Amino acid sequence: MKKKMKKKPYRSVFSNAVWAFRHQLKFAPKSFLLLMTGIPLAVVQSYMGILLPSLVVKEVTAGSSLAKAALTIGLIMLSVFLCKMLTEAFSCMQGGYLSNYRWSISEMIDRKALGCFYQQIEKKEVRDLYDRASKTTQMWNGVQPISDMPEHTAELIKNVLCYLLFGSVVSLVHPLLVPILTVAPIVNWMCVRAYNKWEYANRDKWTDTSRKLWYVQTKPADFAAGKDIRIYGMTDWFTDMFQSLNREYAVWDRQRVGRKFLSGIANLVIILIRDGAAYALLIAMTLRGEITVDEFVLYFAAISSFAGFIGRILGSWNHLHSTSLSLCDLREFLNLPEYDGTGEEQITEHLKHAPEITFDHVSFRYDGAETDTLHEISFTVKAGERIALVGLNGAGKTTVVKLLCGLYTPTSGEIRLNGIPLSKFLRKDYYKLFSPVFQNIQTSYFSLGETVSGVVGNHYDRERAEFCMRRAGLGEKLDSLSMGLDTKLDKQVNENAIELSGGELQKMMLARALYKDAPMLVLDEPTAALDPIAENEIYQQYQSMASGKSAVFISHRLASTRFCDRILYLENGRIAEEGTHDVLMSKKGRYAELFDIQSCWYRDDFGKENVK
Repeated sequence: MKKKMKKKPYRSVFSNAVWAFRHQLKFAPKSFLLLMTGIPLAVVQSYMGILLPSLVVKEVTAGSSLAKAALTIGLIMLSVFLCKMLTEAFSCMQGGYLSNYRWSISEMIDRKALGCFYQQIEKKEVRDLYDRASKTTQMWNGVQPISDMPEHTAELIKNVLCYLLFGSVVSLVHPLLVPILTVAPIVNWMCVRAYNKWEYANRDKWTDTSRKLWYVQTKPADFAAGKDIRIYGMTDWFTDMFQSLNREYAVWDRQRVGRKFLSGIANLVIILIRDGAAYALLIAMTLRGEITVDEFVLYFAAISSFAGFIGRILGSWNHLHSTSLSLCDLREFLNLPEYDGTGEEQITEHLKHAPEITFDHVSFRYDGAETDTLHEISFTVKAGERIALVGLNGAGKTTVVKLLCGLYTPTSGEIRLNGIPLSKFLRKDYYKLFSPVFQNIQTSYFSLGETVSGVVGNHYDRERAEFCMRRAGLGEKLDSLSMGLDTKLDKQVNENAIELSGGELQKMMLARALYKDAPMLVLDEPTAALDPIAENEIYQQYQSMASGKSAVFISHRLASTRFCDRILYLENGRIAEEGTHDVLMSKKGRYAELFDIQSCWYRDDFGKENVK
């Protein structure tokens, strides 16, 4: 069986440390300066700490006067006190400044997620990567990678400097003592590194379980799911799922704790062997008269601290390596390719009139699928033309819409805007062409005016927003609200918020499309959840709105077809039939068969029964 290749970390520890320092200096320069200033202060404080007891012994054994001893010792103590005070002050100040750095990185992550190509963000592996990238800015079990990276790096630098300083003191005892004290902890470092590699290799499983557990924890509080949970007796299902995921989580946690415990045992054994040998040598030298009492105190303190610095260097490196692996996920997410157009063509001229969009032998296959969803689709939406794209569920209608709107790129074939390939337009510019209304309606905790305009705050055209809402059929609703356009949505966030009905939400999305007033209207089954009468009413409003624009209406129900200039009937990812309503009815094919089945649901434009 072929052995699976292990994935190397996206970036090295050194690269991630430089990246963290560079962004800390950019977003929180005061935090960076305080962190760097704290390094020499900490080194001086550590050295003064081992020098003080030796100096006290020396002054006493040498018979120095009380005044001289007090002055010498007092100066050392004052230096230690000042270093300690400044170190603590810098640490407290740095914590406040560091939050600017952390929030700035969070903003980078969110901007990347919002700007990431839609086809890419739909992939599970990209969503998992986003979850891990987001957690670098969050505190989990006392660990916050984005803040820990510069701090652990500074700690490593400080410990290396102390290692060199104290090592020079220890080498005076015996030249071989430094390498002996240095080599021994490498075994412990290797054990911890092995644990970190194991954790990194299993991070995908950890992320998947964690995300599922979070979903099960939060879904019961979701208003939208509350009715189904109660009516269908899903409480036990959620409880069982939570317990099952917790057990799965516990298995991982037991493995993690067990491996960490073994690393700790190895570290303890090494400390006993290392320190025992060093202290035995020091005591023997003192008994033989090779060093004085004050030198014994100095060397004893130096060896004790030196051993500690070796451990702290390895500990800092292990923490740094572990944190670096988290930053690898962050940087990999931030560096995801944009899949944008070249920008050779400007969109401005194309926004002045209804566009023509051509699908030229377009095929599309989803990642991981064995076959294409669309098979060499070819059609043209002419300038100002209204096209109905119909078919049963799974025919490929929504995929066509996502390709049309630039949310997907074709697997093969080409899409052109007024004869120009889409690849020559920047996506953010190309999106300006469309006023879409999608099947899955998404609103947030913003006000009605903010939702319609897409502008947060009061910097939108209130008269235009109100006009669009009234034109969309929400005039009576607006008049009934004391706060009007300032009425908030989402009761889970806003105390005095309202919840709109399905039909009202559809009208709200129509108002939003009216406000944007783009030259092309796209409706992707926006009335799927409405009854036929309400659906027909909504489509009458859309028909009026489409005047002077190019429009594509997508539905597996046929309320939208009769006022369209042309109908494309999709079946199994291909255009099976094409023509006007009357032409397709006369062919008595699949479209006519489906329309006959559904015709009893709809009325003609002025309320007459459809008798076809």
